[in-house]
Amino acid sequence: MLTSRLFAGSFWFAFLLVNCFTSVAAQEKIKFPVGVGTKTVGTNMFWLATKKGFFNEFGLDVQPILLRGSSITVQALVSESLYLALGSADATIGAAASGGDLLAVGGVVNGLTQAIVAAKNYKSIKDLRGATIGVQVLTSGATNVLKRILKQNGLEYPADYKLLAVGGGNFNLAALVSGQIGATYLVVPLDHTAEQQGFNVLGYFKDYFPNFKLSVLAVKRAWAEKNRGLLVRFLKGAVRAHRWLYANKEAAIDFLAKEIPLQPELARRGWEYYTTNRIWHPNAEINLEGLKFTMQVYAEQIKGPPPDALKYIDQSYLQQAIRELGER
Repeated sequence: MLTSRLFAGSFWFAFLLVNCFTSVAAQEKIKFPVGVGTKTVGTNMFWLATKKGFFNEFGLDVQPILLRGSSITVQALVSESLYLALGSADATIGAAASGGDLLAVGGVVNGLTQAIVAAKNYKSIKDLRGATIGVQVLTSGATNVLKRILKQNGLEYPADYKLLAVGGGNFNLAALVSGQIGATYLVVPLDHTAEQQGFNVLGYFKDYFPNFKLSVLAVKRAWAEKNRGLLVRFLKGAVRAHRWLYANKEAAIDFLAKEIPLQPELARRGWEYYTTNRIWHPNAEINLEGLKFTMQVYAEQIKGPPPDALKYIDQSYLQQAIRELGER
């Protein structure tokens, strides 16, 4: 009887001890606020790493926060309301060059995935003269590229067309469907959705500019210097997510279909486009050659010399994360 009681007491002590350690471990998970402009195939990494436990593996509680507009994102980073954000490469570097304490530490979307899509009465890009065209925000990398493509087709802004900020992603498609705008850009695979609804795909950004750096992982420089270990932990989760996307085709397609959400055939189209064109870098690295061209386009918009982007990039955090993860 005594042995039985001792066993029971030992059992409950062990149970309480395990629960105590579990509770402590749970409490040690650090909240890590992250800003993201849109939830699309291109930006899925944030949700993937959260849902698949890649951030949790490194003790981080990451909840992506949707923010619309580069200015809001920059303000949130500088105030440290966010620890990290997905920012357009040109807006991030431009803000840093203008005195903002910002730094790009990794890449997300390493190429252009947008298609120019228009209502049925527009058969070519040149036909968009006089149209109202929807964009995510008026000053962003994608918007700057759109202006350049339209200029190559003989259309000058604002004389020949209007731009209307409608939010990006599904917001662009919704504005097109409602007739609020005559044309917009849509990321793959939303272009196929629009085609199925009778809209015309007039061209793809990458056909004009095959090497372009669209978005980066941005942080406040001072915060990163004080919190190097924390940032490296986040980047480990990001790299794990990027590698998983390439290594698990069918599971990745299933995730995209359920999380974005998309019809399965659209999710497949998106995964194949992004991997074939290496839009996601397997190690979340920045496409430096593409960034040079991005900043040239940016310089045309600000009518001045392009900032020296390398002054505002530090991939040492990412390289440390890759080393600690092991094989590339």
